[in-house]
Parts: sequence; C-alpha cells; structure tokens
Amino acid sequence: MGVDGIFLHFLKNEIADYAVGARIEKIYLPTKYELVLGLRTRAEARRLFISVGGNAPRFNFTAASPENPAQPPMLCMLLRKQLTGAVIREVRQAGLDRVVFFDMDATDEIGDRVKRTLVVEIMAQYSNCILLDENGVIIDALKRVDAAKSSFREVLPKLPYRLPPQQDKYDIREVSPEEIVRRVLSYENKTLSSAILNTLSGVSPLVSKELAYRVTLGDRAVAELPETARERLLHEVTVLKDFVEAGKPQPCWLTDAAGANLEFSYLPLTLYANDALRHDARTLSEILDRFYEEREKLRRAKSKAEDLFRAVAALKERTAKKLNVQREELAACEDREQKRVWAELINANLYSLAKGAAFYEVQDYYNGYQTVRIPADPLLTPSQNSQRYYKEYRKAQTAQRILTEQIEKGMADLAYLETVEDELSRAETEKELTEIRFELSGAGFLKSKTGTKNKKNAPLPPLKFTSPNGFTVLVGRNNTQNDDLSFKKAAKNDWWFHAQKAPGSHVILVCNGAEAPETDMEFAAKTAAWFSSVRERGSVEVDYTKVRNLKKPPAARPGYVVYHVYQTVYAKAERPDATP
Repeated sequence: MGVDGIFLHFLKNEIADYAVGARIEKIYLPTKYELVLGLRTRAEARRLFISVGGNAPRFNFTAASPENPAQPPMLCMLLRKQLTGAVIREVRQAGLDRVVFFDMDATDEIGDRVKRTLVVEIMAQYSNCILLDENGVIIDALKRVDAAKSSFREVLPKLPYRLPPQQDKYDIREVSPEEIVRRVLSYENKTLSSAILNTLSGVSPLVSKELAYRVTLGDRAVAELPETARERLLHEVTVLKDFVEAGKPQPCWLTDAAGANLEFSYLPLTLYANDALRHDARTLSEILDRFYEEREKLRRAKSKAEDLFRAVAALKERTAKKLNVQREELAACEDREQKRVWAELINANLYSLAKGAAFYEVQDYYNGYQTVRIPADPLLTPSQNSQRYYKEYRKAQTAQRILTEQIEKGMADLAYLETVEDELSRAETEKELTEIRFELSGAGFLKSKTGTKNKKNAPLPPLKFTSPNGFTVLVGRNNTQNDDLSFKKAAKNDWWFHAQKAPGSHVILVCNGAEAPETDMEFAAKTAAWFSSVRERGSVEVDYTKVRNLKKPPAARPGYVVYHVYQTVYAKAERPDATP
C-alpha cells in the first residue's frame, strides 16, 4: 500500500514525540529526491529520512545510513545553510491530506532568529519536499515545478507556497459516522470499497478494501448491500473513527508463505484471510524501513550505476561488432592454401606459359593431375603472376595469425565485460561502483577521471559470511578483488568456488588448515551460486577446487583464472546472512 493520510496522521504523531525540541545537526542528500536530517536531543540521536521519489515516497526514522555523494549538491549546501542548528518546534498535518509541515526555529547568516518550515508532500509521483521562509515563500524544493509541468501550482523559489488541490472528501474526525455512511450509500453504481475511497479523506485503496471486506467478506456493489451489511458498515466506520481519534495505531505487515512482503498498515488487516502471515511492529517507521530500505538501496545503486551500465553496454556492442568484422576477414583467408598451390603450379609450368593469357590451364599434381584453370593477370608475366599468388598467400597467412589472436583477445574482452556487468548488477554502494570504475580504467576500457586512485580511500574489504560450523567465507565484490582473494589472501589449501561457465564472484572457504565439513562446503557453493549472473536459475552448477590448483595466465584480464583439477556440484542459490 502507499502511505495514506491516516497513516501520516499516526506517523506524524510518532515523529513529533521525538522530533519536537530536537536540533538538526546534519543534513545529507544521498540522491536528488532523498533527504536525511540528523536530529539530536539530550538523550539520543536519530536520522529522519525523507523520500519524494515516485517509487516509495515517505518520511520516517531510519536505522539505515544511505551512502552520500563525495561532493554535496548545491541544494544540500543551501539546506545546510538554512537549517543546520535549527530546532523543530512543531510537526503538523493539513487535515488528513498527505501534507506534513515541520516548523523550525533557525538562525540566518547574520545570526538573527528566523522561522523556517519544511513541507513534505507524499503524493506518488507528485511528492515533494519544500523549504519555506517565515512568510510562506518558497526558498527551494527537491523538485522544482514550473508552468510547463503544472499550470495550477508552480513550485519555484520566491513564489508563495500553495497547498495541493483539496478533494471533496470527509475528514473522519469531523463528520459523524451516520453522515459518512449516508454518503457512501449514495454511490449506488460503485463497489463498496470505491464508495468508501470517494467519501473519506486520508483513506487508501487498501484500507477501503479492508473495510469492505469486514462488511461483506468481499467487495459488493453498494446498490446490492442488504440492511444487515449497512448496519455493519456503520459499525466499521464508527470503529475506524474511534481508532483514529484514540491515536494508537497497531502497525503490522503481511508476508506470503515465502516471506515476501505484501502489504503494511496502521490497523490489523483481515482481507487476505489465510493467504498471508501477519507480523506486528513497534513503530510505523520500523515498517517503512523494513518494506522499502532494501529495495531503495538497490535502486540508489542502480541509479548511480546507470552511466557505467551504459558505458559497459557500449563497450560490449563495439567489441561484438569488431569481432564480427574480424571473423569475416578470417573467413576470407581460408583460400590461402589454394593460392599457394596455384603459385607452385604456375612455377612448375613456366616453360609452357606465355604472357597475355587471362588464365592458365595446367595439370594439378596435387589432385591426380587433373587439368585446372588458374586466373591470371594478362599484363603480368607467368612468373609475376606466380609471385602475386605467393604474396597473397603470405599476406593471408599473416592475417590469419593476427586475426586469430585478435579474435581470442576480443572474446576474452567480451567475457570480461560480461563479468563487469554482473558486478554492476550486484553493486550496492557508491564505493563499490567507484572501484568498478577504477577496475575498468586499469583494464584500459575507460579513461580515468583523476589519473590515479585516491590513496586516502582504502579499498573495500571482501564480503564476509560465516558457515554453519563457523568457517569464514569470503566473496569478491569485483574482478580486482577476486584476483586479490584467490592469489594473495587465500591459503593454498583453502577451497575456491565459482559458478560454472558464468560471470560471478570468487568465493573462498577459509579452512585454516582444518578439514571443511560437507555442510560448510555446501554453504560456500550456495553462496557462489547466489553471487553469480545465473542465480535466477535456482539450481546452479558450481565448480570448486583447492586454491593451489588455480592459475593466472599472463596478461589475462582481472578475475580470469584457469583450473584443470576440480569438482562440480549443483547448488541452490541462497542469499547468506552477513557476518556482523
């Protein structure tokens, strides 16, 4: 479900319990549509996360720490100038609309006390976060909206702030249940859930369907409701009104049998009956973090990796086109032996051949002395035609050798770029993307922006997991780290795992001289299956061998190894739990 007005009503109260009186210490913009405010009271510090992206707009306290860009954007610097040190005095909501105001006492550049308001609008793709001055004039916003985007309501610096268009719906706190039911029943041509959605402000489609399910165990048309259902509708509306006025939400979320998240709400959900498992939470912020953080983390990484994905895709396309041309040229070299034979046959018959002929008819002693017709240049002597064919033969021979080498190199480059593409698909942080960029620069595929890697930034460590019996399992994040793991960090008797004939991470089962039990070997194989490009298959062929059996060919691309002594196992791709 999306975050609706009643959800925000409860969430606003939850945030206000801590935020009112808290001071803003830090301000970050992890992406252009995300804002993180570091709040501190005398007791503790918390992070208030605000997202106005179209995928999951929301605000909540978060335990996560989104990675920030190396250079803060200009808007971030403006917000720091305006709000650093500000104290939140009130958190209020516009009725039950999805608009929440954070009123603050701040200090301007000359030290005078000023009022500032941060407006958070949670409205799907139209969500926004807007900073206002004490007169309600816009200072700036995460999303600027000009006349080309909206003729009704512009959101630009120095313009007065206007609330979004109001809907003709009832605030459940201000209208009697009887009046609400009368209006719901007036929508005779709608289903009950649609009628509720059109009547009540701040109610999402999910809650509307939940109320309809509680009334009819389904979602019947309003005109078909019997009198008993109308009475139950009045009861459910009264219960919801009392629930909202009491201000005590019951945060919960639903998962399917496989553990995948389905829905979340501020009240118990019954419409899924026995098809979902219900889980209770302590706070609404906890639910939002649980539902969205993992997905948002991957989305941030994909967004930041877009330029690298495009660059790698272009490199793959260029390499593939070059390979096709080289293969065509190699195919043209296949008749080189014929040219050598023709040169020899002309030489063997020089005594009988004359200048000016368009072709020579000679006996082919390589093919049972059958008569063969050899094309000739009339302007050249037989000897010169023979030399021409020898020259073409040697040229084709050289071309074959060079093209064969180039094709092998091109195929290796293409395979390497596929491994980089796999790395990018699993990268989750900007540091991982930076290291992949440096890897591509070191391999000669990209021009380095800085020329050399910043020595102050230590390389990321490999991913680390613990097997069932306490063995350490290390996973390379990129090809450079794969090489480092396999040839520098791993001991000769450690076990090495990799998805067979597919891009993926090098996985090392660290044995420290001990014999690894079968369960730990299986854990490492499943980990290698998960950190591969073919994990969607479910069951993946994984090769494993002792580290001492690995070899790195000279001039091979990062991450490329060869091994001849190995075993193969089918492993189910399962995501391991990270070691604390």
